[in-house]
Amino acid sequence: MPEASFDVVILGGGPGGYVAAIRAAQLGFSTAVVERESLGGICLNWGCIPTKALLRTAEIAHLLRDQAKDFGFEIGAWSFDLAKVVARSRRVAERLSKGVTSLMKKNDVRVFFGTGALAAPGLVTVRAADGQVRDVGARHVILATGARARTLPGLEPDGERIWTYREAMLPEALPASLLVVGSGAIGIEFASFYRQLGSEVTVLEVLPRILPAEDEEISKLARKIFEKQGIAIHTGAALGAVEKGADGVTARVTLADGKETEIRAERVVSAVGITGNVEGIGLESTRVVVERGHVRVNEWLQTGEAGVYAIGDLAGPPWLAHKAMHEGVICVERIAGEDVQPLDVTMVPGCTYSLPQIASVGLTEEKARAGGRAVRVGRFPWLGNGKAIALGETEGLVKTIFDAQTGELLGAHMLGPEVTELIQGYAIARGLETTQHELMRTVFAHPTLSEAMHESVLAAYDRVLHV
Repeated sequence: MPEASFDVVILGGGPGGYVAAIRAAQLGFSTAVVERESLGGICLNWGCIPTKALLRTAEIAHLLRDQAKDFGFEIGAWSFDLAKVVARSRRVAERLSKGVTSLMKKNDVRVFFGTGALAAPGLVTVRAADGQVRDVGARHVILATGARARTLPGLEPDGERIWTYREAMLPEALPASLLVVGSGAIGIEFASFYRQLGSEVTVLEVLPRILPAEDEEISKLARKIFEKQGIAIHTGAALGAVEKGADGVTARVTLADGKETEIRAERVVSAVGITGNVEGIGLESTRVVVERGHVRVNEWLQTGEAGVYAIGDLAGPPWLAHKAMHEGVICVERIAGEDVQPLDVTMVPGCTYSLPQIASVGLTEEKARAGGRAVRVGRFPWLGNGKAIALGETEGLVKTIFDAQTGELLGAHMLGPEVTELIQGYAIARGLETTQHELMRTVFAHPTLSEAMHESVLAAYDRVLHV
């Protein structure tokens, strides 16, 4: 007999898992979470939150080094204490993890610490770190075990010379040189952080351009800005043998033009994607289907096994905490019989917290055209925005894409100051099925960065005012 039984048991206490637990409790379900490490998961403890704390340090370094004189400050020599930089990021993560613990108590969610696995229909086995095993009954099981960094053959992390995101967040010393393999959001954020603190940074990408999920125009402009900052970037580049030595790493690389070269660096950060944590959770004897490292689900997050669901990174892209949270709510509300809508992933905004920031939602221009859409495209540079000029942050642009026939906002893509905060405006507009008419008639406060969003919409219809 199980030690305890619940309406909903969730394997994983990350953003998707703990949010699903809270919503389940709100709906009157008896709820439990099984977590093997710390509540909050990778995002809160080793990803989204602590990296943003580190990147805030990079922003301050940029202000002190590059802009202080423009603002009338004479700062002379300055330095930073890397140990304190890292310690602050860990305090931020720990504070929020404790906050999730409080939320579990507030919502009467039972937390079991250990590794959970499906043992039989309606039964979950929890194995604690001390070896103690508990059986927990569950009417519904939500798999929210997340994902881990994917590794390339020959680039296996060793915690010393070759890092994953975890080691990159806990440097004991600033590497004089760093090679970042992979130019998605994670790779670019670490490249930006270390470059702003003074490391010589090289980014290696096998695809033709960096930030391959972003709009091509934004990607190309971002590359120009990063290279201006001193980041060396190689796209269309194939990584060959990697040799570790006493003082660093030597990577053999075939460049886009076919030439071979060697890149030497003190440390390497492997940021080549993720794979779902599908092992050890009891899927083998179920009808749950695993495809390319992720669990296959339908629009309601149901797996092939009755009463078993999967959300977040485990269920596939986009691999974003806010997508996992939203899926957790959809999943639980569907179980409860609520009137819910399946998630449209084109409504999920993506953000990269580099310097400058990058944010987007919806279709890229190339995807819209490839889908047979006739489009109208608006662009507005930050050089024309008064608030951006006052802030001293004028690199980048705002780009909006509309259906030429219906006026539907198909996508928005932004590169520049605080765009990760601004993108929600376009996300709301898409959710409300707003057309260009409503956006053009909206009054945007002056002076604000958001005015650039308005101007980009106007530009798509040849009505731009400030360029």
